[in-house]
Amino acid sequence: ITSCTNTSNPRNMVAAGLVARNANAKGLLRKPWVKSSLAPGSKTVKMYLEEAGLMPELQEIGFDVVGFACTTCNGMSGALDPDIEKEIIDNDLFTTAVLSGNRNFDGRIHPYAKQAFLASPPLVIAYAIAGNIRYNKKKDSLGKDQNGNDVYLKDIWFDDDEVDAIVAKAVKPEQFNAVYIPMFDEAKKDTGKALSPLYN
Repeated sequence: ITSCTNTSNPRNMVAAGLVARNANAKGLLRKPWVKSSLAPGSKTVKMYLEEAGLMPELQEIGFDVVGFACTTCNGMSGALDPDIEKEIIDNDLFTTAVLSGNRNFDGRIHPYAKQAFLASPPLVIAYAIAGNIRYNKKKDSLGKDQNGNDVYLKDIWFDDDEVDAIVAKAVKPEQFNAVYIPMFDEAKKDTGKALSPLYN
């Protein structure tokens, strides 16, 4: 889950957290061959996800914060597991990436990701659980729950009313002030004059 554009919308990120929570409750796991990360465009994202109690849910399913701002979108997603990379090379596997970013050029996300597909943050989690780009959201099972029953995307999907309620409660102006006011204060120290937060 990445991109300043996709992660700047609190509804997207809360929805992803709810899909992670619901998947965890069903005992679903990210497939071990899937590389996952969370690289939001702002530190405020982590703050309101923590406030909502959703950050641990994302971490449990494999989406922990690796940095803020540009990472995956511009090809800084880091190394693959050496065993997985060897398997890709030795067998000339056609591997793909699914990300909530804004770059899907071939090889841009990683040299061994021959194609990249853009998706919403909640769908990125679903594909990480499915572990296959051929996963059909409408009819394929994501896996089994603790009782051996098939779990489908509709079983872990978020509820719009719950997203709205969490955003209203957990996303606060103080979080943005805590991150962005110091940025302007630092700029004032560097330049000796106050900078307007508005564009001219």
